[in-house]
Amino acid sequence: MSENTIPDVRAREVAKKPPRQTSLADHPLVQLTLVRFREFIREPEALFWVFIFPILLAAGLGIAFRNRPPEVLKIAVVTPELAQSLRQEQLLDVLQMEKGAAEEALRTGKVALLAEPDSGGAVVYRYDDTNPEGRAAHMLADAAIQRAAGRVDPVSTRDQLMREPGSRYIDFLIPGLLGMNLMGSAIWSMGFAIVDARRKKLLKRLVASPMPKPYYLLSYLLSRILLLVVEVGVMLGFGALIFHVPIRGSLVDLAALCLLGSLSFCALGLLLASRAKTIEAASGLMNTVMMPMWIASGVFFSSQNFPGVMQPFIKALPLTAVIDALRANILQGTHLTQLAPQVGVMAFWLVACFALALKLFRWR
Repeated sequence: MSENTIPDVRAREVAKKPPRQTSLADHPLVQLTLVRFREFIREPEALFWVFIFPILLAAGLGIAFRNRPPEVLKIAVVTPELAQSLRQEQLLDVLQMEKGAAEEALRTGKVALLAEPDSGGAVVYRYDDTNPEGRAAHMLADAAIQRAAGRVDPVSTRDQLMREPGSRYIDFLIPGLLGMNLMGSAIWSMGFAIVDARRKKLLKRLVASPMPKPYYLLSYLLSRILLLVVEVGVMLGFGALIFHVPIRGSLVDLAALCLLGSLSFCALGLLLASRAKTIEAASGLMNTVMMPMWIASGVFFSSQNFPGVMQPFIKALPLTAVIDALRANILQGTHLTQLAPQVGVMAFWLVACFALALKLFRWR
């Protein structure tokens, strides 16, 4: 056999060998998704802001705004007769003082109200009507004095106290923090990772490889979906175990809402990072978009506190839709089909931002 025929023989042998079977783990999309996980796990700051910070925030606010017995208000009086009448009210701590000392205590905020008789025998209440404690002390003190003077209520009433889980501030807070965390983790992780890769010219190298371009962007979405399970589970588990926050809705509906909300924020983060070349530019864009939603979307207090003229704009924000839907599902047990307006807002932001980001995305 001549030397010239050796390459032909080797070529035929190679052709006869069956093609190498590639496993699912070798798929480019799987490898890119694993890269996203490794990048996330190797950043202690990211782990803190995604998992630990929301828990600390929920714990701090839950303790600060926990359900407490009614507060006893301190008031000052200048005569023993008024002091005797007012001490019948258990929610008032009555201090009998000289007039000068009582006026000084009122000015310095040590007491919420000063009660004193005038020359005609009427009782004069001195308090700051812009202070909620002063208004509450006035109502309690006047009712106590009138009862002591023999007033009888024309209609009998009774109190029925309700302290049911679902009506507390912590119950209101947990869905808000969950929505805020979904937005922050999706936008920050998406935006910073893409801009950092563009800054290091990694995107330029990847686009020159045989890698399909959609795989790169899809790997971010897949990694977010998988991390979502842990992210949502930690927050809701903490609320349920520590503060007994109820979950009255379907867990399937809750998972669907979290998934749709996270994907809409991912699309928004992709849009914000589609053109930015520096971390500073991306950070400025993301803070500009997220800050108004932190304030207006009802994370820490109801968005209904804003004027009515602003409500249509607030309802159109993705974070508002996510938080309203989460609160309705978790606290009221609302079915997914009843949350069509919120789902529609989230779907609109997902489709619009993703389509615009694909059109504007810059690989170099």
